[in-house]
Amino acid sequence: MRHTLPLAPQFYVTAPQPCPYLEGRLERKLFTALQGEQAEDLNDTLSKQGFRRSQNVLYRPSCSDCNACLSARIRVADFAPSKSQKRTEKKNAQLARRTRAPWATEEQYELFRKYLDARHADGGMADMDVFEFAAMIEETPVKSRVIEYSARADDGRTRELAAVCLTDVLDDGLSMVYSFYDPDRHSQSLGTYVILDHIRLAREAGLPYVYLGYWVPGSPKMEYKSKFSALEVYIGGTWERMENPADFDNRPHPLSNDPIAEQVAQISLPNAQPVRKR
Repeated sequence: MRHTLPLAPQFYVTAPQPCPYLEGRLERKLFTALQGEQAEDLNDTLSKQGFRRSQNVLYRPSCSDCNACLSARIRVADFAPSKSQKRTEKKNAQLARRTRAPWATEEQYELFRKYLDARHADGGMADMDVFEFAAMIEETPVKSRVIEYSARADDGRTRELAAVCLTDVLDDGLSMVYSFYDPDRHSQSLGTYVILDHIRLAREAGLPYVYLGYWVPGSPKMEYKSKFSALEVYIGGTWERMENPADFDNRPHPLSNDPIAEQVAQISLPNAQPVRKR
């Protein structure tokens, strides 16, 4: 029997799990498979509506009583680095950038494990083995790149990996899917530098946005994203400029979220495909 993919994406909802950003809350995700000939179009279209990619899945928070997670992106043309960010760029001027196809290496995995053990030892990715890491990097049905940043080693002759970012190339920007760096180099603010370099890459490519993933007001893990100028957040179905992070609240309201069926009905798809709800 021949099996074919459905004509339109089908959307599902995960079971509630403890929220990794705000203590005492539960998270739930709305997701759909990313596959087939229209994978890139779907990734482009849903990324503009607050979705993120994880391997061959696109997802967006859909919590029943909380809407604190806001997709964030930087308007490249309007971005101006702060004094602190200019210092970060100067501190990392010696880093060499290399852009590769999405293929995992042992050196990447060693840096990834070092990063997790130091920064996210109790997180959901803490137990990822080398095969799961390879899947995260390599299982992509869209245009993706692995961008590596290396520093000169102590011997002065060789270079060693300092930071890595898995990046999707969208039709309107660069989406930073996942980044990690050497925690021993904390004084270099590598996480900030990788974002600054992606802004530079997007500007060179003529792409208007750099997508940062989710920003959560009140979450210390996400505070760094609000320090970038020209930031927008996706809220209420539109992108809004973030003038002041303090204007955003993470306190849930019982009437703030639409039912799942209404959320799915409001999603726009490429080529005006109908939406299937499951």
